[in-house]
Amino acid sequence: MNKTIEIIVTPDGQSRVQTKGFVGSECRQASQFIEQALGQRTSEQLTAEFHQSVQQQQNQQISN
Repeated sequence: MNKTIEIIVTPDGQSRVQTKGFVGSECRQASQFIEQALGQRTSEQLTAEFHQSVQQQQNQQISN
């Protein structure tokens, strides 16, 4: 899976950063500079990918 960072801005000015394809805390590291530029974080919702280990992700890539 490709690694992507999506930035969604609503008409009322709220923004959301969503990472895809990252494993574990790698997503936080990848999006940190964007979050700092956008301002204070008001909430966080962790995905299933966040809770996967790097080894699980590597095993999935090998079997595909």
